[in-house]
Amino acid sequence: MDEEDKVWAIAATLASLGAAKLTKNILSRSWEKRRGSVPGNPATDDTTWNEALMWAVVSGVAVGVARLLSQRGVAYAFEKGRGGLPAKAHDTAA
Repeated sequence: MDEEDKVWAIAATLASLGAAKLTKNILSRSWEKRRGSVPGNPATDDTTWNEALMWAVVSGVAVGVARLLSQRGVAYAFEKGRGGLPAKAHDTAA
């Protein structure tokens, strides 16, 4: 792995983690405002299955979209700043 691949891997990972964390925080605050609290563990009596399923779907989609957008942002920055993407950028997403 060359230097550009390492920079790409680190930048894409940090962007994804940051976007996921920020999105989850925003989503949690919004959910608490509207519904009272973020669902607890459905294995206990902390929440209903419907509430837990709804949280799982909403948060999963929101975090997935945020990660996608952040990685596209990193790709755009690489294309603008370095004239193209490194080989590592063409690997299949995990």
